[in-house]
Amino acid sequence: MKKILVLNGPNLNLLGTREPAQYGSDTLADVERLCAEAGTRLGVEVECRQTNHEGALVDWLHEAGREVAAGRMLGVVLNAGAYTHTSVALHDAIKGASVPVIELHISNVHARESFRHHSYISPAARGIIVGLGVKGYALSMDALVRLNDDV
Repeated sequence: MKKILVLNGPNLNLLGTREPAQYGSDTLADVERLCAEAGTRLGVEVECRQTNHEGALVDWLHEAGREVAAGRMLGVVLNAGAYTHTSVALHDAIKGASVPVIELHISNVHARESFRHHSYISPAARGIIVGLGVKGYALSMDALVRLNDDV
C-alpha cells in the first residue's frame, strides 16, 4: 500500500485554540483523524507529522522524495504555515527531492494580510487547495491519488 505524508508546519499544533474564527475549532488530532479516515477511503497509508522547525520540514521532504522515487509514496500534503511566505528552503527541497506536493491552507490566505498573498511553495507544488477549512486535507489527499492515477 502506498503512502501519503501529511506535513504540518509552525503553530499548527495550536489548531482548535489559535484564532478559531480564522482556523476553526478542530484540533490537530482531529485533522489527523480526518486524514486517517480519508486514507482508508482512498486505499492509502497516511502518516502525519507536525513541527515548528523549518529544517525538520526540509528533511522530511527529502525523505519523501526518496520514498516517491522508490515507489512507496504518492507524495506530500504540505501545510507549511507561515513558512509558506518566507521559505526558499522549502521551495528548493520540494524541487530538489522531486516530490509531488499539494500545498494546503486552511484559511483563504488571499483574503488575509497582504504578506500572506505570496507563496514560495506554490511554484514548486503540483497543486494548491486554499480556504476550505480542514476538509482541504482530505481533498489534497484525493488529489494526490488522482494525479498518480493519471501517470
